[in-house]
Amino acid sequence: MYQEATSAPQRVAALLQKNKDQTEALGAELRRLDPAGGVTVARGSSNHAASYFSYLAMQRTGLPVTALPLSLTTLFNTPWKLSRYFALAISQSGKSTDLVKNFEALRHGGTHTIALINAPDSPLEAASHETIALHSGAEKSVAATKSYITSLAAATQLLAAWLQDNTLQNALQALPDVLEKACAMNWQKAVDVLKGEERMFVIGRGTGLAIAQEAALKFKETCNLQAEAFSGAEVKHGPMALVGENYPVLIFAPAGAEQAGLLALAEEFRARKARVLLAADDSVANRDLDIVPAADSALSPVSAIQSFYIMVEQLARERGLHPDTPRFLNKVTDTV
Repeated sequence: MYQEATSAPQRVAALLQKNKDQTEALGAELRRLDPAGGVTVARGSSNHAASYFSYLAMQRTGLPVTALPLSLTTLFNTPWKLSRYFALAISQSGKSTDLVKNFEALRHGGTHTIALINAPDSPLEAASHETIALHSGAEKSVAATKSYITSLAAATQLLAAWLQDNTLQNALQALPDVLEKACAMNWQKAVDVLKGEERMFVIGRGTGLAIAQEAALKFKETCNLQAEAFSGAEVKHGPMALVGENYPVLIFAPAGAEQAGLLALAEEFRARKARVLLAADDSVANRDLDIVPAADSALSPVSAIQSFYIMVEQLARERGLHPDTPRFLNKVTDTV
């Protein structure tokens, strides 16, 4: 897991270079299609990457982009009528039955289907109009790391090409260097605070919510730590009643419009004597963990999850667990 996580910067650099021409062509195709909206199809870590893309796409296009409940196809054979929509699937293996069936149904309903896949010649590729390779290489650890980060990069590269957003494209080109710096961040404080804990909250907002969701999943699968992810706004609607003295909370607060509210939430929890781990950039004096900022604030959460992966691998070992082989889990999960 550690080796794969730390290889992400090089993998992202390769992906951005190898996929440049294809993504520009796909961006032009999306402009020609002029979609009314989009849907995403994914599970697990890939679904968190899809959530990141959905939020960023909605923020920058004003179009609805939402996750498709896969059981509507696999259990109820819903007849999709989304001819002016695009669908984005994200998968490491491209083998999951529910993803393939949904893409087949969406394509039958007139949807333009695009898949981000790490493995060539998969059933999902056959069900897609277009396939973008993630170029992550083989991932042997059950817990996905580099493939999650390359999924974020590939999805953002597609969005930037579609919108002809030069600022975002330039920020993407600088992302590998940002990720290299993020690998070197010292998040030992999080290991010290969490090594004996059994439950916690992980909080983010905006594109950072998808990062919080991914972090919570990694706490569960590698550390046997019951971590629940919430939006910094949604946590106030009931869940925050659990946060009292010594309750551990990890808050991802990278620079951007979401940061002020997350910093205020951190102070509220600190006033309750909760064990707050505030991850932020160096403009925040009372941060606990460092986030390396990206040139576009939309990419700073990617930097945050890079630093997190290094920490959580170490945390699993501190807890006496093997992060590469979580109990009861397999690399490829097939659901219907």
